[in-house]
Amino acid sequence: MVMQDRSPEVLISGPSGTGKSMACLFKLAMIADNCPGSRTLIVRKTRASCTESVLVTLENQVLPPNCSALQGAARENRHVYRFPNKSEIVVGGMDNPDRIMSTEYDVIYAAEATELSEEDWEKLSTRLGRLHKVKYQQMLGDCNPSAPSHWLKQRCDRGDCRMIESRHEDNPLLYERRVNEWTSIGTSYLARLDNLTGARKERLRYGRWVAAEGVVYEDWDTSIHLIDKLRIPPDWRLIRAVDFGYQNPFVCAWIAIDHDGRMYVYRYTYYTKRLVEDHAREIVALTGREPIEATIADHDAEDNATLKRHGVPTRLARKEIQLGIKAVAARLRVAGDGRPRLFIVRDALVERDDDLVESGRPWTIEQEFDLYAWPKASGGRAMKEVPVDKDNHGMDILRYAVRYVDGIGSPSTGGDRLGTLHTASRRSLMRAV
Repeated sequence: MVMQDRSPEVLISGPSGTGKSMACLFKLAMIADNCPGSRTLIVRKTRASCTESVLVTLENQVLPPNCSALQGAARENRHVYRFPNKSEIVVGGMDNPDRIMSTEYDVIYAAEATELSEEDWEKLSTRLGRLHKVKYQQMLGDCNPSAPSHWLKQRCDRGDCRMIESRHEDNPLLYERRVNEWTSIGTSYLARLDNLTGARKERLRYGRWVAAEGVVYEDWDTSIHLIDKLRIPPDWRLIRAVDFGYQNPFVCAWIAIDHDGRMYVYRYTYYTKRLVEDHAREIVALTGREPIEATIADHDAEDNATLKRHGVPTRLARKEIQLGIKAVAARLRVAGDGRPRLFIVRDALVERDDDLVESGRPWTIEQEFDLYAWPKASGGRAMKEVPVDKDNHGMDILRYAVRYVDGIGSPSTGGDRLGTLHTASRRSLMRAV
């Protein structure tokens, strides 16, 4: 349906694995083949997020292996796919808008459109309509559903954008329409999605725009707390926080603290089925010469000893859940200057865990916010004592880090003393390394 649709704005919405991005990319490839001199754009919130997602699909499943457009720069450095008929598929991100906003396009495809702001969407739409190499111009996007209050859903409800809903039956890898049966791949994939819970199951399994009920951090807002870039001055404090895991994710976050006490998660790992010693080597390599003040970790004695043996000494986290939740919640609230005191840098994730992605589990810290919820009593009322203990490892390290920085509770192994270093001492430390 999306191939023939010529509406000015189109959004394909649906659960995980329905082939939404594939359909959009085939449309762009078809335009490139059939409309000489056309220019189309693939865009995400950041350029880096395209590399191991939408561009992998384009290169491995959409364009033929011998396509001349695949020649040239490697995927992570590519800015354009050029075709023999002088058509181009341009690649960009809204974190570097000058590169993509200085030219014009026939069709713009926003992958994972829920990442964008409505201002991003409308800015992009101003780049349409002047080339006329295609008989129509279109803003095209795809997404998994989010909350019903999301601007994209509201835009579709107003009639400003047409929503096409995809289903698992649309993907021939999952469903064989000729015999009306699920394939073996489809049966296995849906079984994984059926194990999800709450709003994540409603969205990724059934494609419904639903709000997460009973979430712990009601003030979390991706448009506020996710930032695109961060320049870290040499006199900011730097810490790390670690939560151990093997079947569950091992999470390590690098966090910068500015002179006003605001915290920024600027790098993190989130990976399963790796040994602690392997994580330790990666932490050391990623840190390089950054002067880390302290690494706050969960209390597993053997895992902490392994980290220390490989060059990552740790301080035990203060783990009282209620105190930690209150501290994080206070930082997420917008302060009097219009800004919160806790941020995550978009694309701070070092490496995507494909096993987590395939299973439908969260694979970034920010995805956990929708799942971190209070359990319900028999009458449906939220019991606000201890959140549901599942898929919350990023939430744990935020509690550890905030309590260390804010000095809440009784000290454990003197972790706060280094936090009082004044600027001159920090600069001396920087010179020392």
